[in-house]
Amino acid sequence: MPITALTNKKRVFVGMSGGVDSSLSAALLKEGGFDVVGVFIKVWQPDFAFCDWKKERLDAMRVAVRLGIPFKTYDFEKEYKKEVVDYMIEEYKDGRTPNPDVMCNKYIKFGSFLNKATKEGADFVATGHYAGKSQISNLKSKRYKLLKGVDQNKDQSYFLWTLKRKQLEKIIFPIGYLKKSQVREEARKRGLPVADKKDSQGLCFVGKIDMKDFLKEYIKERQGDVLNESGEVIGYHDGVFLYTMGERKGFVITKKTPRDKPYYVVEKDILQNVLVVSNEVKKENFESVTDTILMKNVNWIGSPPDEEKKIEARLRYRQNLRKCRVFDANDGWQAKFDDIQESVTPGQSIVFYDKEECLGGGIIR
Repeated sequence: MPITALTNKKRVFVGMSGGVDSSLSAALLKEGGFDVVGVFIKVWQPDFAFCDWKKERLDAMRVAVRLGIPFKTYDFEKEYKKEVVDYMIEEYKDGRTPNPDVMCNKYIKFGSFLNKATKEGADFVATGHYAGKSQISNLKSKRYKLLKGVDQNKDQSYFLWTLKRKQLEKIIFPIGYLKKSQVREEARKRGLPVADKKDSQGLCFVGKIDMKDFLKEYIKERQGDVLNESGEVIGYHDGVFLYTMGERKGFVITKKTPRDKPYYVVEKDILQNVLVVSNEVKKENFESVTDTILMKNVNWIGSPPDEEKKIEARLRYRQNLRKCRVFDANDGWQAKFDDIQESVTPGQSIVFYDKEECLGGGIIR
């Protein structure tokens, strides 16, 4: 719901990236009666990739001047390198496909940023995420649940499953009730200088970087064999860690004819550094086809759902929701789906929903 004026003025630190979403968030909060402070978060960036953080920071400062609010810069380079980048590299080394944006939210935006802002007197922090929260009814104390963003094409609740309820109490998502087109329209009405600025793409805070090029800087390439389903060597690749299940690019097929169909990765052997490929995409080709998914590092924002209750899940961002049940077995939490799930990717996030509420999630084992 829209931000409304407060009877007791509260202080909120807004993470301002220089984009339109966080800029409008700051504007709405000021209009709602908050004491607003803009904060640009500086994170680690690789030397070999161009990302003009100074320009992004300048855009955020211009918006702060327009709004007449104080502006700060927080430097979390060390934290970002350790908790997001190093984690991501190690996951790829071990043959998993991590989600760095989830870790960025957990450790930077709602870890380091929230903690430092609170120490400096903030009652709340706010971001430009397309997500929402609502107070749980029939409770004397204030407890909240995380909601999807109204704009289903931009909903970012998938990346927020690691939040704890205590953290949620301190977080505001000012644009969660708006669609992207409305955000730009409202920013134009207020004369914000970034109203028509393009959205940033790529790794959280770092920018648009080809992941294979990035990983090659930190993981030594090791050429290996590409096999067909019969076990015949038909080509080579630059390192198993560079490929995901179902991928059809990046490896070289040396034994081919003009009539060959495209080949897809259907199996990875991390220890032997071998890829198995097929030019037919069939369910039985993929070892990652299952109706039961094992999870680790599970977090429930509130109480865990009842094992008999039918809920929904996403195995990747913007994927259609799939019906399932969850239960805590002897070897950890599991999700049992109504249907077979294809291309289940270890390291990715699985996130659970009950209608509009994001219940929590975990990492696929």
